[in-house]
Amino acid sequence: MLPKTAEYALRAVVWLAREPARTESADHLAERTKVPRRYLHKVLQDLVRANMVRSQSGPGGGYALARPPAKITVLDVVNAVVPLERIRRCPLGLSSHTRLCPLHAELDRVYAATELALSRVSIAHLLRSTSSIVPLCEVT
Repeated sequence: MLPKTAEYALRAVVWLAREPARTESADHLAERTKVPRRYLHKVLQDLVRANMVRSQSGPGGGYALARPPAKITVLDVVNAVVPLERIRRCPLGLSSHTRLCPLHAELDRVYAATELALSRVSIAHLLRSTSSIVPLCEVT
C-alpha cells in the first residue's frame, strides 16, 4: 500500500533509531536496510529536509536521528518522503460534483483511517515491541 520510497525511509529511520546518538554512514545504512545506495541518498535528503535526520559531512560523518524516536511517528516518516494525499475535490474535475461522490468520499475515509493509524505509532513503539522478530535484523 505504501510506495517503496516510504518503505525505504521507514527502514532507514528504524535502523537509526536503534542507537539515536550514533552517526551511520550511508554505505552502512544501505547495507543494513537493503536499500540501494543511490535511492537511499535521496530518501535521506528528504528526511534531513523534514528535520527528522541530521547529516554530518567529513570523516566520521554520516546520518543520525535529529529527534528522539518517541517523537517520530510512522506518519511523519511517510509524509517526509511521499505525503499521503487526501481527496479534497473530484479527481475527474467534474463541475457537477460540488462535493465528493460516494466512491471518492469512501476512498477518502480510507485515507483518513490510514493517516490516523500511522500517526498513532511512534518509531520508539516499533523498537519496544515484544515480538521475537526484531525490525531489520535476521533472527538466529
